[in-house]
Amino acid sequence: MGSGWHEWPLMIFTVFGQCVAGGFIVLALALMKGSLSREQQQRVVMSMFGLWVLMGIGFVASTLHLGSPLRAFNSLNRVGASSLSNEIASGAVFFAIGGLGWLLAVVNKLPQGLRSLWLTVTMVLGVVFVWMMARVYSTIDTVPTWYSVWTPVSFFLTLFIGGPLLGCLLLRLAGVEGWAMRLLPAVTLLALLASAVVTVMQGSELATIHSSVQQAAALVPDYGSLMSWRLVAIALALACWVAPQLKGYQPALPLLSLAFALVVAGELIGRGVFYGLHMTVGMAVAS
Repeated sequence: MGSGWHEWPLMIFTVFGQCVAGGFIVLALALMKGSLSREQQQRVVMSMFGLWVLMGIGFVASTLHLGSPLRAFNSLNRVGASSLSNEIASGAVFFAIGGLGWLLAVVNKLPQGLRSLWLTVTMVLGVVFVWMMARVYSTIDTVPTWYSVWTPVSFFLTLFIGGPLLGCLLLRLAGVEGWAMRLLPAVTLLALLASAVVTVMQGSELATIHSSVQQAAALVPDYGSLMSWRLVAIALALACWVAPQLKGYQPALPLLSLAFALVVAGELIGRGVFYGLHMTVGMAVAS
């Protein structure tokens, strides 16, 4: 029993991957909107470097979960048949297509027409990547605490909570401002409210899941307090993000960076609880 912190490599991989997928969607939509000057577009493309750094950290962390990084290629042995292989393959394709297109755009070797295609394809690949992540866990019927609709919902909520803030941070880093950026906190707020509902519903569901030797609610005794701290951290991030806008100006980069750090901390707490809830059916399971 515990909070799942022993799975910290997977926590980093999943949270960072989902935030990067969401952040890329924000930057791609900003580029495709057509209201940015050529110079602003180039600065936005340059700021995408932050996405690939986070994605790289996530993949490095994921290899540590395998015991030896040299085993990483073995995870691709059953693409199409294994959810784990599909997750790694979809993530690698998202990273490769996104990174290669970014590199070509940085050196001005990507035609404008192909840039739109690259942005669209990479956005779709990011969504597929998050879906494949969720399927690694939500299709395991012998783990009743993961074999639930709350698994994919929670993974996509991380995309909607962390993605807009990461995208806003990188847009501000690129010197982009505008009314559309004021809509991004609303997306995160709605996702936070939905996440609070999911937390309550999942918590009540845990009391109904047990095996012959284990009670799901006992796996993480501090479920309520940990998830409360998660929601508080994200709420504080939103406050840092929104408060300056209520006064009529954009939040400074240090404040946005603090907000994103709070979101990551909150989502890591939630993901730790998720891994802490791992249990197998044993001889019997009831719900």
